[in-house]
Amino acid sequence: MKTTYCFVRHRLLKAWLTLCAALAGTLPTAALADYTWNFPTPVTPIARDTLKIHNEFMIVITILFVVVFAIMVYSMIKHRKSSGHAPAKFTGPTGTVQWIWALVPFGILLFIDFVLMGIPAYHAVIDMEDTKTKADMVLKVTGMQWKWQYEYPESGVKFISTMSTPRDQIANKAEKGEHYLLEVDNEVVLPINKKVRILLTATDVIHTWWVPQFGVKRDGVPGFLREVWVKIEEPGVYRGQCAELCGKDHGFMPIVVRGVPEAEYIAWLDTKKAEQAAASAGSNRTWSKDELMAEGKAVYEKQCVACHQDAGQGLAPVFPALAGSKIVLGPLLSPEGKLIKDSHVDRVLNGKEGTAMQAFKTTLNDTELAAVITYERNAFGNNKGDFIQPAQIKALR
Repeated sequence: MKTTYCFVRHRLLKAWLTLCAALAGTLPTAALADYTWNFPTPVTPIARDTLKIHNEFMIVITILFVVVFAIMVYSMIKHRKSSGHAPAKFTGPTGTVQWIWALVPFGILLFIDFVLMGIPAYHAVIDMEDTKTKADMVLKVTGMQWKWQYEYPESGVKFISTMSTPRDQIANKAEKGEHYLLEVDNEVVLPINKKVRILLTATDVIHTWWVPQFGVKRDGVPGFLREVWVKIEEPGVYRGQCAELCGKDHGFMPIVVRGVPEAEYIAWLDTKKAEQAAASAGSNRTWSKDELMAEGKAVYEKQCVACHQDAGQGLAPVFPALAGSKIVLGPLLSPEGKLIKDSHVDRVLNGKEGTAMQAFKTTLNDTELAAVITYERNAFGNNKGDFIQPAQIKALR
């Protein structure tokens, strides 16, 4: 039996060493260097404190593990029956020694929990929750299925950020990109070395805004404003994603934050303001049907395709088909130019309560709304032939 045990142990050890040698010889040096069991490199005070406390706690619990395990192994070997040790006859603490063995470890654990671990954790949590002290700016983040809305209240800038990974990559029809499922059409831009107070909420279900290198992970809850803060210390692009199971496209809600020097941030804000002004001006001119169709296709592919699919076939029963839909093929407006309840325009603007159809009037501008409505009425074989102008949407708001 002993010979068989040694043989098996030898073969297992040899197989393990062979595997390690093969990995060392075939994996690139850079891949080995990047492979880590640790946290991602922290770039905010919160992330740095979290990593520091984590490392301290790991030292404490490792020492505890080694000591307790050593005592346990020693006790099993020293007091085993085969060595002639006789079992004790007492039940419960009957003497001073037994009480010492019970109370001393208890006291040690209390000291470790409240002094070595509790005090550092307490100060870190208090610091994490202090969002208002010395805050330089505010960023409002709103989660919705399945995208993020970002608002800079002091600057009047607001935009939607959606995943930009092509659907062909998701469907395995094209090679995966470098930042597969972690790329967006509109990045969040924040100045470095500035404390940013972040207000979090959601419009439908709970979404979690999570950027690992920030050490930030907080739920956005419908009807509530929750807070957290970041202070990016190094320029760079930092990626995260929704960490809450928020629906069928939960995995398609990436977050991309670009930390830049203050001057670059101010220039970016000016560009965003100019883009919003141009979009607002677009609602005051007359658009051709072809222009609306081209713009509407782009809006549909960003905002609607996840639920209603490429060909407008939907995903029954939750997401109805647009192709041949009675609502889409119904009248645009009343003869007086008023909104018809439960019409196509009403459904896009105001959504439908109790369903996954959200109200887009708060997230899309007049041009985008008019364009996507026009596109849906004249795509997927609908061929309704009519269209609506951005100025009409503006008047309906």
